[in-house]
Amino acid sequence: MKRAITLQSPKTTSSKRTDPDNPPWSEKMLGAPVLKHGRGPQKAPTKVLMSVRLDADVIAFFKATGDGYQTRINDELRKVVAKGLTHSSGRVQKRRAA
Repeated sequence: MKRAITLQSPKTTSSKRTDPDNPPWSEKMLGAPVLKHGRGPQKAPTKVLMSVRLDADVIAFFKATGDGYQTRINDELRKVVAKGLTHSSGRVQKRRAA
């Protein structure tokens, strides 16, 4: 049979005892609170947040070249849009029936 073990409450410290080398923090020491609300408005035209599924090898290729891979992917897509291409390597993509 297991013995019941009761937890002991932690020792309470007296608020009258303070360490002179380590006084409690005061509002004056902390200063005014600083609130951060994110990055703020974008200086460039606002981009749209979306989710796109890409092949793993494509992501690995862009990530291998270092930080900023999402920007490089965007730049490559922008080049395709500028060329006016809607399909790759001459193959016409069939649309799915809705």
